[in-house]
Amino acid sequence: MGSGLTEVNGKSEAYGHIGVVGAGAWGTALALVAAEAGRRVTLWAREAEVVASISATRENMRFLPGIVLPSAITATANMAEAASADAVLVVVPAQHLRETLIALDPRKPTVLCAKGIERGTGKLLTEVLAECAAGAEPAILSGPSFARDVAQHLPTAVTIAARIDIATALQSALGHGTFRPYASDDLAGVALGGAAKNVYAIGCGIVAGLGLGESARAALLARSFAELCRLGEAIGARSETLMGLSGLGDLVLTATSPTSRNFSYGVATGKGVAHTAALAEGVDTAPALVARAKRHGVELPIAEAIADILAGNLALQDAIPRLMSRPLKTE
Repeated sequence: MGSGLTEVNGKSEAYGHIGVVGAGAWGTALALVAAEAGRRVTLWAREAEVVASISATRENMRFLPGIVLPSAITATANMAEAASADAVLVVVPAQHLRETLIALDPRKPTVLCAKGIERGTGKLLTEVLAECAAGAEPAILSGPSFARDVAQHLPTAVTIAARIDIATALQSALGHGTFRPYASDDLAGVALGGAAKNVYAIGCGIVAGLGLGESARAALLARSFAELCRLGEAIGARSETLMGLSGLGDLVLTATSPTSRNFSYGVATGKGVAHTAALAEGVDTAPALVARAKRHGVELPIAEAIADILAGNLALQDAIPRLMSRPLKTE
């Protein structure tokens, strides 16, 4: 199957036209990344007002206000226009990925840019892609990154996993001075790290919301990473991937920053404050992560406690022993 690359003087060139499916804050920031790397970009938005806003004012007023978007980015409501690009970034919530891929039917390098595990099936997003779009060249982009940081040209490093020639071509297509993608071929490791960190970030937020202190949060973060590594080993992820940007790096950012939707959701949960789960991917991922681990015979006691809290099966006053008081043993 072709990769969509052109050759100049015998060398593979980066993809010249990038499609971005999903014009939320992260999708818009990635469209800006590609444009600043010298690519022509077609950005698909579900919302007509977003297309109109970008076209008329060069700004996504709804999802990323205050960021000027260059003329290299064309907004469209026609998904086929984005799908016609040399490579496509799919930037939709994890639980909507399947329906988007079915509508998109990609047959070229397809970069998953969401983080989660499909609820109901327990599939990693890369597995959903393989099932729904067998003709696509699979890739995934993940790492410690906030959309506004990226859009404001603050230094950011991420991992792009794919077949290595595809990954390096995507590096060339998206990389520039302040956005540094590192290439990998460990798709499972990158997919798992990005999904699990949202769950553990909620747990760290709950600990903060309960007022248990920084020491308790650091302990929970470290033990959460140990859980992630156990499951990673079971599914064939490489340890160096989980120790890298898309694993530990993303976990530390997401589990310690109030900018993180998942951490903030956990804080609100710990304080008993009414809140919405709409933007916290870890809420749907938590039960899926636990179910996936059970299929592999791996115990995730912290993730299980978080899933029980979110499902209303574990009261906050009973959560502390489940989150913090594991049996004493060697580390």
